[in-house]
Amino acid sequence: MSTLAVAGEKTLNQIPASALKGVGAALAAKLAKIGLFSLQDVLLHLPLRYMDRTRITAIGALQPNMNAVIEAEVRACDVVFGKRRSLVCKVQDGTGTITLRFYHFNNAQKQRLVSGTRLRIFGETRRGASGLEMYHPEYDELSTAAPLPLEQSLTPIYPATEGLTQPRMRSLALQALTWLDKHALQELLPERVRRQLKQSSLADALRYLHQPPTNANIQQLMDGEHPYQQRLAFEELLAHHLSLLLLRRETQADGATRLNLDEGLQARFLAQLGFNLTRAQRRVVDEIAADLAKPIPMLRLVQGDVGSGKTVVAALAALAAVASGKQAAIMAPTEILAEQHRLNFGKWLEPLGISLGWLTGKLKVAERRTQLAAIASGAAQVVVGTHALFQESVEFANLGLIVIDEQHRFGVHQRLTLSEKGTSGDENRRFGLLRPHQLIMTATPIPRTLAMSAYADLDCSVIDELPPGRTPITTVVISDNRREEVIERVRLACEQGRQAYWVCTLIEESETLEAQAAEATAANLTESLPHLRIGLIHGRLKPAEKEAVMASFKANELDLLVATTVIEVGVDVPNASLMIIENPERLGLAQLHQLRGRVGRGSAASHCVLLYGSPLSNNSRERLRVMRESSDGFYIAEQDLLLRGPGEVLGTRQTGEMQFKIADLQRDSHLLPDVKDAALLLMSDYPQLCNQLVLRWLGDSQRYLQV
Repeated sequence: MSTLAVAGEKTLNQIPASALKGVGAALAAKLAKIGLFSLQDVLLHLPLRYMDRTRITAIGALQPNMNAVIEAEVRACDVVFGKRRSLVCKVQDGTGTITLRFYHFNNAQKQRLVSGTRLRIFGETRRGASGLEMYHPEYDELSTAAPLPLEQSLTPIYPATEGLTQPRMRSLALQALTWLDKHALQELLPERVRRQLKQSSLADALRYLHQPPTNANIQQLMDGEHPYQQRLAFEELLAHHLSLLLLRRETQADGATRLNLDEGLQARFLAQLGFNLTRAQRRVVDEIAADLAKPIPMLRLVQGDVGSGKTVVAALAALAAVASGKQAAIMAPTEILAEQHRLNFGKWLEPLGISLGWLTGKLKVAERRTQLAAIASGAAQVVVGTHALFQESVEFANLGLIVIDEQHRFGVHQRLTLSEKGTSGDENRRFGLLRPHQLIMTATPIPRTLAMSAYADLDCSVIDELPPGRTPITTVVISDNRREEVIERVRLACEQGRQAYWVCTLIEESETLEAQAAEATAANLTESLPHLRIGLIHGRLKPAEKEAVMASFKANELDLLVATTVIEVGVDVPNASLMIIENPERLGLAQLHQLRGRVGRGSAASHCVLLYGSPLSNNSRERLRVMRESSDGFYIAEQDLLLRGPGEVLGTRQTGEMQFKIADLQRDSHLLPDVKDAALLLMSDYPQLCNQLVLRWLGDSQRYLQV
């Protein structure tokens, strides 16, 4: 029957899961834990993988790590006392013998498994002390009177939670499929889209995937590449894409104040810089200026490799806000990067008579009160800070521009919360709701695949040119058993008047442990290099202490700076030409690339030594190879995506708002161009379907659209 809804008839998303037989309050609560509230939810809860129980395999043909059905006779069954008590059964079928092992068993089970009992057994084979074994296999007794039929389709294995067994999940899915014959499951992809992309109906895809026939291509299903799986992945990717386009439309529906650059002010700013903007910087400044001059909020992402000059571009945007009588907020993810921005913006803007505000979570009460008053009155024209900027107690007089640095460290919710800070003030009371313009910056280049999907709500600019005079960095990979050679290399570099970084990394995300590791390394290096001036910086130092150490290093009062990864972004010391990164195998490619970007900022030849610990995993070896061979941030980002996957590359945003049930950004990247086209078509020609698609696939996660 057609899956289009009949007037007045309930669709499957309106029928609760409790309509299924056997689903009472307790089971409904367990289903709710994994997001299954309606019959539609149950049908869209697809198997993780499949097992083939449609054929019998001879014991003699079994291989390790193989799921198989066997039929065999029990030859012996005993309780064995080893490290753990277990029930051990030897079974054979004429071609061989295998051991069944149960760590959880009862007396009734032991009494049934007597010699001579014939069983049909299903489980995974593993190598054990007595050859091949199956641990806790499923089994049924075989009766000669009534032969047990084999399964007629592949057996699905579902994502589950405590108290939800696989047999129960299969039973619920099969029940839900019977409802599919009687009630409508709305087809939310327009016929013209499905016809153009040669896609099946949603109902056909679900029937197949819950009960694949015996001739199904099991490898294709296991890899998620079956056409029916791709049909569902396409719809899920489309829903995520639409959610971001709807977010963009919602944000831009309120309007914004036009911000215009003051040419005289801009000329004075550029004159005091001491360097010329690159062509790429000028192009991006023009793109931003065009956005700011419009009466709708700018939503622009600026990508630029380490050292490409994004901060100057952001400062010019802030100038436009100030020249138009509005405030600008500059938000950074860490104290040290916020401090770096405060120094740069202060150096550039205060000589022009522009007042700077400063807000972080570590300000003392009196200082915080002073800063909050300056922000609320408008006396602070440009405000630099951390996530403290979007706390409830912060009120801006007339916020016109938000600049967010290292966007991947923040979630969409945080960005939206800050944007709402611009919807108060006198101008908004006079002219209705106006939102601030948003400029998002990242020095972590985002692969095109991820930019298309995760940042669909943003226009994108790329600063794809480094300032002249930047020298290429030579990267070498050295085992830590050659540590003394590396220390000697540091001594020579510093005696020649250069400066060096020594970066300590830890697996644990603990500032205390990282600080201890850095302190121990600094003590060892001080002993080995007594003539060098060695400084130490880590996350446990107070902001003023960190600033003092960095100022000393910048002023060439220190030869060697021992640091944790807090120096990853925002620190610029042109005389530093050597970096040692200890245990680089513990870091992702993007972070390694960011760290390496701290050197090579002057005219001297620069080097980065990756001092790894043995043995290296294949993945770590591949990461270090990429670092040695390339300094192209966009190539490194693509490799990072291949090695670590989109979740880790995107960080907060991916793990927060972009949780996929079926789709996989790497595997399904070929679908994204069609997803983008379909999203634009639905927004223009089928607006009524957009929210329904988002609701189907994101459910409560779509709450961030309601702003």
